[in-house]
Amino acid sequence: MHMKGNLILIHGGGPTAVINASLYGAITQAKRESDVGRIYAAIGGTGGLLRGNVKDITDTPQEELELLLTTPGSAIGTSRDALEAEDYARMPEIFTRYGIRYVLLNGGNGTMDTCGKIYEACRGMDVRVMGIPKTMDNDIAVTDHAPGFASAARYIAQSVAEVTADVAGLPIHVVVIEASGRNAGWITAASALARQAGVDGPDLIYLPERPFDEEAFLTDVKALIGKKRGVVVVCSEGLTDAQGQPIVPPVFKVGRATYFGDVSAHLAQLVIRKLGYKARSEKPGLIGRASMLHVSPIDRQEAVLCGETAVHAAVMGVSGKMVALMREPGETYRVRTELVDVHEVMLTEKKLPDAFINERGNGVTQAFIDWCAPLIGEPLPRLISLR
Repeated sequence: MHMKGNLILIHGGGPTAVINASLYGAITQAKRESDVGRIYAAIGGTGGLLRGNVKDITDTPQEELELLLTTPGSAIGTSRDALEAEDYARMPEIFTRYGIRYVLLNGGNGTMDTCGKIYEACRGMDVRVMGIPKTMDNDIAVTDHAPGFASAARYIAQSVAEVTADVAGLPIHVVVIEASGRNAGWITAASALARQAGVDGPDLIYLPERPFDEEAFLTDVKALIGKKRGVVVVCSEGLTDAQGQPIVPPVFKVGRATYFGDVSAHLAQLVIRKLGYKARSEKPGLIGRASMLHVSPIDRQEAVLCGETAVHAAVMGVSGKMVALMREPGETYRVRTELVDVHEVMLTEKKLPDAFINERGNGVTQAFIDWCAPLIGEPLPRLISLR
């Protein structure tokens, strides 16, 4: 008689608006697979797994599972635990104890690194390890984009459009909006889609892929103040100078995590002090990552698809891979899934290519707009001016 294997789901790193949609996809696919027995979740990521905080979620009612599609954050809890060699060495025994044959890790670069190391730790066992991509920052290698990004992109585009309308109606200040994304400017760049709403902004976009030049920034802003009096600037939280140093000293550092100072507040202060003009700063931060109001329907569908694909592949005997989304060529937006070796994505950061950044380094190109626009779903609703 064929023995069923149990399945465990593990979240890693910062949650997104659609990480629970991938969880939904994985759970519903696991229920369709005759080779899957019980479905477990590590409560609180790999740290929870090591502490034995493992919960059987097989019998969760379907109407509750449906709510995963509209719940941000991580419904099973996640972690940023730094794991040591001895932690990985303990995992095979934990998997054996729970009869686990399928291990699914949902996360970004750090989590894919963990995924690769768990895969190595389980060599010689009947355990299949699969990665499901997740990051609002969109900095995972190989995949065209990662679930979580498009919703964060829609949020920043819509928010910047609304602020731009506000500033246009009362043009008395420079507003600097700070976007998430430490080393990769994908979300910052997505603010350019605000123009879909028919607004004249954002005016300037500063990405972490380019060294930040204070003089050039002040020159750009001064020229705009002369023209329009109300200016909207979007900057990345991870801006660095020509020497590669953060333009605002970090508040503190813990392992891979750096808590940056407020870049938007710093730039607003520069405008006030050096140009003598009113300025204010805005920083959505976690609000932009947890917003369900602006979730991209395509992002949600693709998150579900990645969860389903990973489970099915694991059941078919695949291990040590991550599900990647590959964009099909052609006018109409279409993606296919591909299974890529997890070693290709471990701790590799994907930054904005040069073709997506304008020459002066204070905006994006049409090529970026064309790449990003299909991901956020319907174009932003048009905002009107009677001025």
